[in-house]
Amino acid sequence: MKKRLIFGILGRFMIIEAVLMLLPAVVSLIYKEYNSMNSFFVSALISALFGTVLHIQKPEKGDFYAKEGLMTIGLLWVMWSLIGALPFYISREIPKYIDCFFETASGFTTTGATILTDIEALSKGMLFWRAFTHWVGGMGVLVFVMAIIPVAGNNSIHLMRAEVPGPAVSKLVPKGMRNAKILYGIYFGLCVIEFIMLVLGGMPVYDSIIHTFSTAGTGGFSCKNASIAAYNSAYLQWVIIAFMFLFSLNFNLYYYMIIRKFSAIAKDSEWKIFTAVVIAATIGITVSIYNLYSTAEEAIRTAAFQVVSVISTTGFITANYDIWNGFSKTIIIILMFIGACAGSTGGGLKISRIEIMAKTASKTLRSLVRPNSVSNIKIDGKTIDDETVRTTNGYFILYMALFAISVILVSVNSLTLEESISSVATCINNVGPGLGVVGPIGNFSSLSFFSKLVLSIDMLLGRLEIFPLLLILLPSVWRRKFI
Repeated sequence: MKKRLIFGILGRFMIIEAVLMLLPAVVSLIYKEYNSMNSFFVSALISALFGTVLHIQKPEKGDFYAKEGLMTIGLLWVMWSLIGALPFYISREIPKYIDCFFETASGFTTTGATILTDIEALSKGMLFWRAFTHWVGGMGVLVFVMAIIPVAGNNSIHLMRAEVPGPAVSKLVPKGMRNAKILYGIYFGLCVIEFIMLVLGGMPVYDSIIHTFSTAGTGGFSCKNASIAAYNSAYLQWVIIAFMFLFSLNFNLYYYMIIRKFSAIAKDSEWKIFTAVVIAATIGITVSIYNLYSTAEEAIRTAAFQVVSVISTTGFITANYDIWNGFSKTIIIILMFIGACAGSTGGGLKISRIEIMAKTASKTLRSLVRPNSVSNIKIDGKTIDDETVRTTNGYFILYMALFAISVILVSVNSLTLEESISSVATCINNVGPGLGVVGPIGNFSSLSFFSKLVLSIDMLLGRLEIFPLLLILLPSVWRRKFI
């Protein structure tokens, strides 16, 4: 295994993280928050020194392959979260390091779960960094860096496959760096449009930047304790609903729009299923909570906001759905698991993966009725190969096993069954708020050190879709040379 190559590339990423910390340092300077500004400078220095030590180990030449890509991505996200937590800790705005790590992992993985009891007590610079981690982590740390500089030569697609969410990654164009630039061009364009619409709706410029970062990354960190409900604006809520939905779709669709390949969009079943689920869930919850609101528009808007917020795994809040009836809360939990589309900034199982598993189950049932029949699993007219089906099934088995183990581990924290299940579900699916004490008006501050650590790992497992993080935990991998 090319350990020196892996560490060398990790070093480059540490230096990039140091550079990124200078942006919130500037924000702190603008608002004359010198304590937070200094904490960013010190953290950047630590990250840069650490990165330099790793980077000098990089050999002159080397190729990356799938397994090495998985390991690099797994290590990268853990290291970025560990180093990214330093500004919170050094400034003492979050006194405990485990809380800093939890908040940063939640940021980079775009989960949006928080340990903060008073969000508005944080400095402007820290709130900016907190939301900025969403923006960088949303499209992917690797994709962000590759849009600026080449990372692993011609084999960079192996790194992209390890990081971009979903059961498969299709290349828009042959070269990985060109891919990254296209994706981030689309990402940035949508962000600019949302920012302008939020400002036009009366949201302050600083707040608009924060919420654009959080919406784009489908993360959900707000600069207000009451989240989006603090603005009490129907217009702003509808704008954010629209953009949470847009950022939940596969970014390939936007590329096809740009090149006017509308036939590919028409054939794509994933966005159609996603839209159908959103509409059905919104109707179901609207009917269920209709008597709680004074107008039909308010009931529809509230239901639509929470449905899109949860299925997109953004986690913004406009209503305390913890007080809704059992039917509505059940739908919310189910949406946490479904998640967004593959190739989006959202989390969860992904629509495409669920579609593959559903068609696999259908094929199995048909084979019981007609044992001699031969049929293939097809999506959008394309046959899904057996390797993709096996990987999808294997992923789901690992996902459910880790989910069950995490629920058992977290349950020792004296949480109710509902709270234990929802806390793990919201973290491993990168949603944000759960139910009960970790619900929409609660937070994760009361949990023990051990539970916060478990849930932080769950957030990383969910964002990286299990395999990269599990791979670096296997001792045999570090002793074996593989390609």
